[in-house]
Amino acid sequence: MRVMLLVLGLILGAPGLAQDAADRVAPEGAGAGLFQVPALLEASAKAKAAGRPVKAENWMIAAANPLAVESGAKVLARGGTAADAMVAVQAVLGLVEPQSSGLGGGAFLVWHDAESGEITTLDARETAPLAVTPQLFLDADGEPLDFFDAVVGGRSVGVPGTPALMAEAHARWGRSPWPGLFTDAIRLAEDGFSVSPRLAMLVAGDVARLSRFAAIRAYFLPDGHPVQAGDTLRNPAYAETLRKLAEDGARGFYTGGVAEDIVARVQGVRDNLGRLSGTDLAIYRVKERAAVCSPYREFEVCGMGPPSSGGVTVAQILGLLEPFDLADLGPESAQAWRLIGDASRLAFADRGRYLADSDFVPVPVAGLLAPDYLKSRSALLRREDALPQVAPGAPEFEHALDWGEGRRGERPSTSHVSIVDRDGNALSMTSSIENAFGSRLMVRGFLLNNQLTDFSFATHDGGRPIANAAAPGKRPRSSMAPTILRRDGRPVLVLGSPGGSRIIGYVAKTILAWVDWGMDPQQAAGLPHLVNRFGPFELEPVADGLADELRGLGYDVSITDQTSGLHVIEIGQGLLGGADPRREGLAYGD
Repeated sequence: MRVMLLVLGLILGAPGLAQDAADRVAPEGAGAGLFQVPALLEASAKAKAAGRPVKAENWMIAAANPLAVESGAKVLARGGTAADAMVAVQAVLGLVEPQSSGLGGGAFLVWHDAESGEITTLDARETAPLAVTPQLFLDADGEPLDFFDAVVGGRSVGVPGTPALMAEAHARWGRSPWPGLFTDAIRLAEDGFSVSPRLAMLVAGDVARLSRFAAIRAYFLPDGHPVQAGDTLRNPAYAETLRKLAEDGARGFYTGGVAEDIVARVQGVRDNLGRLSGTDLAIYRVKERAAVCSPYREFEVCGMGPPSSGGVTVAQILGLLEPFDLADLGPESAQAWRLIGDASRLAFADRGRYLADSDFVPVPVAGLLAPDYLKSRSALLRREDALPQVAPGAPEFEHALDWGEGRRGERPSTSHVSIVDRDGNALSMTSSIENAFGSRLMVRGFLLNNQLTDFSFATHDGGRPIANAAAPGKRPRSSMAPTILRRDGRPVLVLGSPGGSRIIGYVAKTILAWVDWGMDPQQAAGLPHLVNRFGPFELEPVADGLADELRGLGYDVSITDQTSGLHVIEIGQGLLGGADPRREGLAYGD
């Protein structure tokens, strides 16, 4: 009963949701104004406000902004596939939540194909330019730069992957005409869209950095003042870029005028010069990677492999917890959270040592998920209090043992989309430009990423090279964890979240809530976060009732807001969808 009160408290009391509006959703910063949702989605907004999952029979979508959800829903209603809907959704997201994802960023996609039953994972992570060296983020004295000194400007910009992923997914699994998938986004860019409270809040909190460069300053700070919630914002330059994509496909982005403008912008910041070239853009390719699939209870949990650390680390956490009866302990138990927290710490220790772009360093994925290895690591959890310290283990694959650790991970400015179409195809995609507003460089109406700061700034640790150090053409390690759970080869849960390196904890917790604690997708998305990555427990304010018990078990505890953006779809007799009450997103289906 107590956990249900906790969930209800988060849904009704957390910044992020209007409590009295039937057709409105107010995200964090709700005092700035209420966020209007399209009439089509009123029932979804009501369900979210009441803490209920959305129900559907044929198809469902859950994404981070109602305008994007509406655009994707139109595609699905016309018989489009989940891949078609994703293209439309991402095009709108790049306009209405540009601080989080867009054409200038990258993404990971997990796809379950209804016809073949196969899982495919596509890596559209940004790549380091060919001119990059491991010393990219070191100053003249060989010391790591301060984070924002590295971020703002051209140095942090990697080759964007999102446009290529949109085209690749559509070529593989789409059936709707490509040009028509951009119609809504082009219309909204030209006619204008209403600024959401979340976007207005983030603009207001970043005025100094947004003021650095003319294009982004003029867009977000017209007349020298931050845009306000409810303002109408138009972006005709973005509309023209989308027309180019619609007409020429991804080639229209990676070559020609758009590519030339990207290069000029990145190389034009004299006090923080970028290395990106036209060649880097022209040679970019989406990579199909081997899916990381591992068992948990009666389910198969499938996610992204390296350069994402998300799939492996989520799988490790679940594998370490497999021997324990979490269902009996329940989500109100401090001992349950001790197990979850220390399993996460052990997995993060391995993540820091071993996980990076497997095209450049040997990564022992099989060893990290081997049953005997997980069993030996799980035995460390058989105690009554917190582990005093954790260290990386020694999985089979001795070549990786020579690598040092690195903790740098992406900031929580990311977006997640979950889609199931009427054919039964399931898509889970997490996309990002890294920090809010990325590098603060704007080109043709979209923002460029700062994903290269996901590399370790240092090159060595204790004399050992760091696996996640920068290198030409390398993809930085990510924590993004788009995930599909299957039972007997059929998808049963589609989920993912933004949130930087906390993504791993958010996704693992949501799986545990659904599998072990019997929660529906909305309850699981709204369950308070208790995250432990490196030792201290980070608790949302609504979960502070467990703080003293966790301190008694030996943890340092901090109470902090956590803005995940979970989007969860359950597939059973019908479809159930949940959208994180901490943000603006909605689930909708038919």
